[in-house]
Amino acid sequence: MPMDWDKLRIFHAVADAGSFTHAGQTLKLSQSAISRQIGALEEQLGVMLFHRHARGLILTEQGELLYRTVREMAGKVSMTETLLKASQDQPSGRLKVTTTVGLGSLWLTPQIHDFIKLYPEIEVSLLLSDQELDLGMREADVAIRFAMPRQPGLVQRHLMQVHSHVYASQEYVAQNGEPRTVADLDRHHLIIFGEDARAPVDDMNWLLREGSGGSGEGRRHRVLPANNTYGMFRACESGVGIASIPDYLARESSKLVRLLPEVPERTIDVYFTYPEELRHSKRVAVFRDFLLKKVSETVF
Repeated sequence: MPMDWDKLRIFHAVADAGSFTHAGQTLKLSQSAISRQIGALEEQLGVMLFHRHARGLILTEQGELLYRTVREMAGKVSMTETLLKASQDQPSGRLKVTTTVGLGSLWLTPQIHDFIKLYPEIEVSLLLSDQELDLGMREADVAIRFAMPRQPGLVQRHLMQVHSHVYASQEYVAQNGEPRTVADLDRHHLIIFGEDARAPVDDMNWLLREGSGGSGEGRRHRVLPANNTYGMFRACESGVGIASIPDYLARESSKLVRLLPEVPERTIDVYFTYPEELRHSKRVAVFRDFLLKKVSETVF
């Protein structure tokens, strides 16, 4: 019959304490209960484990042998408990993050290095797309989105505000002149978000009608529609035309100049979003807190 770990645990406590009474205080068991357990273990093994005398208990030779083995086992169990607790305390596992191409390429990706150093047990993957992935179907675990989630069953946390202004490259302005009023946009090339793609925010192409009394959208010249904001930024930087660009993107280029300062900035709220079922996920929680810290250090 295999040895009972409960009996071995009690034996270990008795050997450490040197008496049934002291071991009982540690284990919160009665002296008689402990005595019975030790007696049963000795009967099972067919050997005496303790010499009993008036001053307490002393291990026999066989008891010493068993004690060394049980002490080693107890140490391994204790270490395993510590490792298991640490694995619960230390966030780990896969974390699929999705956001727009622009924000992901120029802001989020450079931050991820710091996150990986802080949490090496979390396997981060980035899915950059201006189209919404279905978090409910676990196409991604968390999302940074430029609008409140439309899907039910999603948790959202306001992350930041992104500010956009009107920009063109120095080269474009030198060749085509600078628009002085929004009405002047009628005579310029406008880089827009492609109508065939689903925009990450509403009213992406507001420049087509701004200051036109509603008639400019059909008249103004569209040039090189792009299906993500990063593409619009690079087209603007290369001199293709004028675009509404988020300031965090525009700051990445020394070639861009801001136009039409009288036009109010466009402000977009950005949300950190994840499925309700991940509300208590530690890897989601630490990633959220990491983003909030990084956002506080960045001007958008």
